[in-house]
Amino acid sequence: MTTGSVPAAARRGAYRRLSVEERRAQLISVALTLFAERAPEDVSLDDVATAAGASRPLVYRYFPGGKQQLYEAALRSAVDELELCFAEPQTGPLTRRLTRALDRYLAFVAEHSTGFSALLQGGSVAETSRTSAIVDGVRRAAAEQILRHLDVADPGPRLRMMVRTWIAAVEAASLIWLDEQKQQPAAELRGWMVDHFVALLAATSATEPQAAEVLRRALPLEPADGPVGELARRLAPLLLDAPRLLAGPRPSPAPPAASASATRAGGSGDGTRD
Repeated sequence: MTTGSVPAAARRGAYRRLSVEERRAQLISVALTLFAERAPEDVSLDDVATAAGASRPLVYRYFPGGKQQLYEAALRSAVDELELCFAEPQTGPLTRRLTRALDRYLAFVAEHSTGFSALLQGGSVAETSRTSAIVDGVRRAAAEQILRHLDVADPGPRLRMMVRTWIAAVEAASLIWLDEQKQQPAAELRGWMVDHFVALLAATSATEPQAAEVLRRALPLEPADGPVGELARRLAPLLLDAPRLLAGPRPSPAPPAASASATRAGGSGDGTRD
């Protein structure tokens, strides 16, 4: 493995004396680059040492647990970066926030394509209960970020399930995108993911008061030429072609949010944060 794909800053670190923290960070950075290009089982400590301009004993000095410990350290570094993808100021239209977050997420996925696929698909010899917990932590952190954007003080089980379902769909779509050699432009995939969120929120709103309240607050902020307006215009002809569906009996209204909260407090669901 040549060092051509290793960050220049990491290569320069091999030619000067580094502090303990700098050397450790350098080894993690180099390892993360290699793990992004190849599955964990295809990367050896010798590969990392060579790419970092260091010796195998030096790598062991910083990571006495060997490749597994180095892999977990690199994974945590990637996780920290991945979690930041969903951090977004809680202002402006909801779909605009989702768009920016997804753009960062897909850029991360594209940059770490091989490692991302190996990590989320599982089956790697480097996969352990600890690495699985790290990955699951990313999913939960992403869901918490999205729930903050929905601005619900005490999200109930249905709303949480909706958000986590969407996170799972985003993850699956990303893996399929990589598997199909990114045939679909990233911006097009991101737009479809935003539409998916809007549609899922709308469907959940039909029976979930918290989701309905989120939708009522979000819609006035959405511009007519934004994702929600465009989605509504695309869907309208489909509904007009089936007027009998709109002419049926009106559905029973969803219970008020206060009643739903009281029901959760009474024991049908804990309504607490994970």
